[in-house]
Amino acid sequence: MRLMADTTQADEQPDKRDEQLDKRSEKQAARLAREMQAFAKSHGGSAEGQLAHIGRGRTRVALVGANGEWGNLVARSHAAAQKAAEQAGITLHDDFDGDLAAKVRTGRYEWSRMAGIQLGGPSND
Repeated sequence: MRLMADTTQADEQPDKRDEQLDKRSEKQAARLAREMQAFAKSHGGSAEGQLAHIGRGRTRVALVGANGEWGNLVARSHAAAQKAAEQAGITLHDDFDGDLAAKVRTGRYEWSRMAGIQLGGPSND
């Protein structure tokens, strides 16, 4: 007769490395949430955003303030970015188009940079 090892105890105890990753993810989410809240406060009191994977597990958080100003943050994971947005009270959109894109206000700097890149203007140096 063969006996199987009892694995329930090992499954119930979280791996120490997983705990460290969870703590680091929690800290990053809290830091990102504070940055999102500060952005919202300084740009009309509220903000909306969109999450996009950018590679190597990183996620870009594109934010648009109530006044149309916009900015980006980068999170180490999609989960951390999503949790931060929830903590900060940021409304997330599935895509950066339509209603969200229409709220973005661009200035002379953005237009000159876009035109400069596309039409042979000054270099990005």
